[in-house]
Amino acid sequence: MTEKRIYNFSAGPSMLPLPVLEQAASELLNYGGSGMSVMEMSHRSKYFDDIITSAEQLFHEVMNIPEDYKVLFLQGGASTQFAMVPMNLLSSPEAKADYIVSGMFAKKAYEEASRLAANINVAASTKEEGFNRVPMQDELKLSADADYVHMCMNNTIFGTKFPYIPETGNVPLVADLSSCILSEPVDVSKFGIIYAGAQKNIAPAGVTIVIIRKDLIKDPLPGTPTMMTYKTHADNDSMYNTPPCYPIYICKLVLEWIKGLGGVEAIAEINRKKAAMLYDYLDSSKLFIPFAAKGSRSMMNVTFRTADPELDAKFVKETAAAGFSNLKGHRSVGGMRASIYNAMPVEGVEALVEFMAKFEKENA
Repeated sequence: MTEKRIYNFSAGPSMLPLPVLEQAASELLNYGGSGMSVMEMSHRSKYFDDIITSAEQLFHEVMNIPEDYKVLFLQGGASTQFAMVPMNLLSSPEAKADYIVSGMFAKKAYEEASRLAANINVAASTKEEGFNRVPMQDELKLSADADYVHMCMNNTIFGTKFPYIPETGNVPLVADLSSCILSEPVDVSKFGIIYAGAQKNIAPAGVTIVIIRKDLIKDPLPGTPTMMTYKTHADNDSMYNTPPCYPIYICKLVLEWIKGLGGVEAIAEINRKKAAMLYDYLDSSKLFIPFAAKGSRSMMNVTFRTADPELDAKFVKETAAAGFSNLKGHRSVGGMRASIYNAMPVEGVEALVEFMAKFEKENA
């Protein structure tokens, strides 16, 4: 049945690697000789303990995570982290934090923190430019006495990404890596916290990964709910309540797949090839216009349009008929968006570029 699969360019939930899906299918009814599915087994069982322990170890190995960091498997999506970060890192409701506002989710994180404390500052914003680029280091107005600095590394909606890791001195850097985690090597030691929703590069929706430096696992703001406290989950190895067992299992399979390909470095080579192929075509096209400014372009989410919204709609309609899916851009940007996460094969991007060239010729 695999010949009927389409090229799914969805921004999330996104494609999963075909070998992972095939392995999951083979183990769906009987995992590891247990006689039951991972979806059915107790999270306290030896079978699942092996799964979640392996997943955490694989994260450390594949991402080269230092030993003084803990990997947590949480729920609520990255959006819940917008509240958990300030609840757990602010030393008091009067304490200060800096936010780099480079897109919609970075803005939502800033707004959520502002509900919890009064001194939440915008260190930089590119809102006035339509978020078509990210702020550079020399634009950041950082506070030496902030409890943390928050950023969103890759802006899914606008197709932009930070080409650098901001220097924040002794202030912990917190980063939302939801749409670029595992796409290329990242120096985890530069961050206090990395968090990511799974549904783009890790697993199905339902699990959120938090990689936290252990010294930041401390008592939260007074009144913080038990389930919103990092210490609760760290002390219980992500098993304080029933975790999202099946997404964690798929996460383990995805990490094994990445390791088998040669690790994140090998994935990054493939991703650079895919992105270069698409951007090279866009830069040479007389019909399609890339949205993100050079120097801020995402390797995972490529945003573009024509000069005519009706032609954009025609393109999206024809791509769907040709076996491509989810190329319509986000409503706040319009146009088109091709999300080319780790699981998107090179052949999918080649087929898209070929289709775009044909469409351009027919609609010049």
